[in-house]
Amino acid sequence: MKSEDGRELRSFNFKDEDQTQEMRAVERRILLETLANQLPTNAISFSSKLKNIEITDNNETILKLEGDSHISAKIVIACDGIRSPVAKWMGFSEPRYVGYCAIRGLGSYPNGKQFDPKVTYIYGRGVRAAYVPVSPTKVYWFVCFNSPSPGPKITDPSILREEAVKLVKNWPKELLNVIESTPDDTIIRTPLVDRWLWPGLSPPPSKGNVVLVGDAWHPMTPNLGQGACCALEDAVVLAKKVAQSLKFGNLTVEDVFRSYADERWQRIFPLTVRANLAGGLLQMDNSAVCSFRNNILVPKLIRLGPMLEHTNFDFEPLNFDSV
Repeated sequence: MKSEDGRELRSFNFKDEDQTQEMRAVERRILLETLANQLPTNAISFSSKLKNIEITDNNETILKLEGDSHISAKIVIACDGIRSPVAKWMGFSEPRYVGYCAIRGLGSYPNGKQFDPKVTYIYGRGVRAAYVPVSPTKVYWFVCFNSPSPGPKITDPSILREEAVKLVKNWPKELLNVIESTPDDTIIRTPLVDRWLWPGLSPPPSKGNVVLVGDAWHPMTPNLGQGACCALEDAVVLAKKVAQSLKFGNLTVEDVFRSYADERWQRIFPLTVRANLAGGLLQMDNSAVCSFRNNILVPKLIRLGPMLEHTNFDFEPLNFDSV
């Protein structure tokens, strides 16, 4: 962890501080391709935008797509992201903008470049950045910055790169080098949002034979690095409960979805709140607060174990052989 002038505030080592923890940075494209390769050929239909959902008298769900095609399904598991039309159909509100945006990219070094296998965080006033190698030739990075509104959608990579460099122009050179080494097609700008699932106020994540998973249900800010992780956890828990129901035949689909929602809410809601509060603290631009963070909080008070306790998630390997 560093300040914007390059001064090291704190350095953590898993071996010395908490051997139960580890860091694995995975490129999203590789993760998605790995998961997709486990599916049957032609199982994925791309560019299929959902237009409407209907429930038939025999309890089947009809997904009407743009282009007048449709899919008839007995069960729908919607993992369609933060702007999920399925979540909207269920009555969920739009995710709430939290007051800051992120520019992100993937630095590329085709000939390789030696980066230590660690995450480097850099904190400024109302701006923070980080970078981490995800392979011998690629480095993921982000720059978060305060903005009173999400602003216009900008997709021109040259403008986004220029904005990112301007935000951190006097920061450590290695960060600037990573940004400058980023191909245009990997740079994006995202207004950060979340949705707090208040008990008794938020709709349930299922309706009949339709259920939400991941960001479609519980978008959270990336301050704890748990958004995609929680989506994978959702999938594991839901798959296990569906498999048990098929094996023993003692629960309806609706019962399975309710059980999944009850179990996951206990983890999802606190994480969403914690991520929001952590981001609010890290994005503060008050000079006194930043001085406290850089000189007392990070160097003297933070401990690696408690800081990463939220990443712990234990489960047994999925086994569907007997289903």
